[in-house]
Amino acid sequence: MGMLFSFHRHSQIQGNQLSPPVQSFAMTEENQQIKSPQEPPADQAVPPLPILGMYGLGSNPAAKTTWPELVGLTAEEAERKIKEEKPGAQIQVVQPDCFVTMDFRQNRVRLHVDSLGKIERAPRIG
Repeated sequence: MGMLFSFHRHSQIQGNQLSPPVQSFAMTEENQQIKSPQEPPADQAVPPLPILGMYGLGSNPAAKTTWPELVGLTAEEAERKIKEEKPGAQIQVVQPDCFVTMDFRQNRVRLHVDSLGKIERAPRIG
């Protein structure tokens, strides 16, 4: 069932003034339909978009983000083991009672050491 709206061009006289003409406009059902994008054929499937991980596009959700097994080792030993698993990691050794910034960097691993230079808490990305 088609809907048809029609407005005709005419002028109206209001008092001693002539109002401007109204434009004619016809709206049919064909004009109302919104065309949806065509679906690709089944044999030409579109590859799915990559899933955004916790740390951005292309991150591996199974990638290691913390190293609790390094607690008690020296900073040098811990750095070597972390770089074996994450070669691009930037290691930052944090001395006791030192302040650190709160910004997050996905390639930084902080090693919090005690007064003897041993890892006192689990290193993690950030």
